[in-house]
Amino acid sequence: MAPRVIVVGGGLSGLSAAHTIYLAGGNVLLLDKNNFFGGNSTKATSGINASLTRTQVDEKIQDSVKQFYDDTIKSARDKARPDLIKVLTYQSASAVEWLQDVFNLDLTLVSRLGGHSQPRTHRGHDAKFPGMAITYALMQRLEELVESDPERIQIIKKARVTKINKEGNKITGVTYDFGGEESSIDGVVVLATGGYAADFSDSSLLKKHRPDTFDLASTNGTHATGDGLKMLMEIGGNGIDLDKVQVHPTGLVDPKDPGSKWKFLAAEALRGEGGLLLNGEGQRFSDELGHRDYVSGEMWKQKEAKKWPIRLVLNSKASNVLDFHTRHYSGRGLMKKMSGKELAKDIGCSESTLQKTFSNYNEIADGKQKDPFGKKFFHNLPFNIDDTFHVAVMEPVLHFTMGGIEINDKAEVLNSEGKPFESLYACGELAGGVHGANRLGGSSLLGCVVYGRVAGSSASQYLFQKVITGGISTASQRLGQISLHIDPSTPGKISVEWADGSNASSDASYSPAAGGKKQEQQSQRSAAPVMKGDKADSKDPGKVSKPSDPVEFKVPEKEYSMEEVAKHNKKDDLWIVVKGIVLDVTDWLDEHPGGPQALFSHMGKDASEEFEMLHDDEVIPKYAASIVIGRVQGQEPRLEI
Repeated sequence: MAPRVIVVGGGLSGLSAAHTIYLAGGNVLLLDKNNFFGGNSTKATSGINASLTRTQVDEKIQDSVKQFYDDTIKSARDKARPDLIKVLTYQSASAVEWLQDVFNLDLTLVSRLGGHSQPRTHRGHDAKFPGMAITYALMQRLEELVESDPERIQIIKKARVTKINKEGNKITGVTYDFGGEESSIDGVVVLATGGYAADFSDSSLLKKHRPDTFDLASTNGTHATGDGLKMLMEIGGNGIDLDKVQVHPTGLVDPKDPGSKWKFLAAEALRGEGGLLLNGEGQRFSDELGHRDYVSGEMWKQKEAKKWPIRLVLNSKASNVLDFHTRHYSGRGLMKKMSGKELAKDIGCSESTLQKTFSNYNEIADGKQKDPFGKKFFHNLPFNIDDTFHVAVMEPVLHFTMGGIEINDKAEVLNSEGKPFESLYACGELAGGVHGANRLGGSSLLGCVVYGRVAGSSASQYLFQKVITGGISTASQRLGQISLHIDPSTPGKISVEWADGSNASSDASYSPAAGGKKQEQQSQRSAAPVMKGDKADSKDPGKVSKPSDPVEFKVPEKEYSMEEVAKHNKKDDLWIVVKGIVLDVTDWLDEHPGGPQALFSHMGKDASEEFEMLHDDEVIPKYAASIVIGRVQGQEPRLEI
C-alpha cells in the first residue's frame, strides 16, 4: 500500500480530515466529483455547536459538556448511540478552538437554537453564513498547501469515485473517473461523501426508506445523492437508521416559483432570535423553538386543517439583529418588509386578530399567561401591529439525513460482522448514528469537524503504524531494494529492477507521494488558480505562507450597458453583474457552488450586494475567470483582489 491517505469529498468533513492528516505529517490526495469544494457545508446558516469554549467562558454562559451530551441524547431519542454522541459533544470545544486557532476564524458570537438548554451555537461577526465562512477558510488553506507543498497534498476535482477497492477485509484504495478515463489509486481511504437528501435517482435511498419525503423540495445541492453510502453497502458496510431523514420546518417558498424542487433554508437563527410562525389565520400553532421534526409535524397538521400558508414573522428588533439574513433573503425575493397592517392583509385576517396574537404572546413572555405550546425562551419583544416586519412564506423541506454508514467512535467503518474494515474511515453526513433519530441545529458543522478530525487522526495513526512495521514501503526501503542493470548491447541503457520483480525504465518520472504521476497531471488540470489568502501568513503549525506568484487577472475592456445586460434574463441566456463586471453564467450554472437556483434570482441584474454578503472578491478570478465577458459601461470594476 502506498504511503498516502485518500480523502473522498471536499465538504467541511473531508477538508477537516485532510488538514488533520497533513498536520499529523501524512500525505493527502483529495478527490471530489464536483468542480468545487464545499458540498452542503457552505449552506449551513446558523453556526457550529460546542460546549465549554473560550467564547462561552468569556460570555459567562453556564454550559457544561454533560448538558450538551444530555440535550443530544434527548434529541436522538431511541436511536441514540452514546459512544458516538460522547465523541461529538466531548470533543466539541477543541473542534471549535481548532478552527479559531489554526484558521483564524472568528466564532465569538453565541446563540441558543431549538432543543438546546444553553446558548452554544457559535458564529462570527462577519457577514457570511457560518458554514460558508468556516468551509471557505479550510478550502482556501488547502489550495495554498497544494501550491506550497505539492509533494504532500494534491486535489483532483471532477473525479467521481466509482468503486472502493478491497482485498478481503482490507481496503486498498479507490477507482475513480476523471475526464472519461478510469483510474485507480492505492492508499488508506477516508470517505466524506455526504448524505442523500437530494437522492431523487432511480436507485433513490429516499424512495426506498422514506417514500413519504420523496416529493418534498430539498435544501441540498444536487450532488447529495448518497454515492459513498451506496458504494460502502455494496462492499458489506451497514446502512443504519436510513429512515431517519430530517425534514426542516422552514424552507423559503419563492413566490415566483413556489413548486420548485430546490429551496433555500431559513436559518434556525430566525426563530432563535424570536421569529414567530403564524398560520393562514394569523395564529401561532407551535413552540417555534421545538425540535425540527416537532415543528414540521405541527406545520403538516395546519395544512390538513387548511390553515396554510405558514409565515415566519420577524419584528423590527429581530430584523435588526438578523440584518444580514433579512437583506440576503429579501435580495433573493424570498422575504418582504411590511407594516403590521400590510401583514394582516397579506395573511387575510383582521388587524385585531393579528394584534390579539401578538398581545397574547407578549403576556406569555412576561409570565402572565402559560404558553399552550410550552415555549420557554423569548427574545426581541414586544410584538405590536404598529411595528414593521420581515415576512416569508415557509414549508417543510428535506434537509439532512441522520441515517448513514455504521462507524465506531474511531470513525472506522464496520463490516457485516460489526468489526472494522482495515484502513477505511467515514465522517460527516455519510456517517450514521452520530445524531440518532433527530439532529440538533448547529450540530451538522460540528459533526463534520469532530468526526473529520477523528477520521483523519485514525487514518494517520494506521498509516504511520504500517510504515513503522514495514507494512508500507517507504522511499528509503525502496531505494534499498533497487538493482541497476547495464545492458552492454545497448549503450546508455539502464534498467531498474525492484526486489519484488517490477521494473522501471530510466525515463520514469518522479511522482510525489500524495499521488502518482497521473494524479499529479489530473490535479494540475482540475485545480483552481491559487490566489493570495488574507489569513495565510503565519509560522504556526499548518499555516503556510502566501503563494509567491498570485494569479494575474484582468477584466476585459469590452463594455456593456445595464440595458444590454437586462436582455439576458433567461435560464438559457443568463448574464449577471457583480461589482462593475459582467458575467455570462449561462453555461456555468452547474459549476456554481450554491447551485443554479441561487443565480436565477439575479438574471439580467446587478447582484453585487448579494455577492458581497457571501463571497470574497477573489472567487471570481479564481473559479469564474472564464465567464467574465466585460465591464459595465460607465462603471469602474470594483473587485478587490
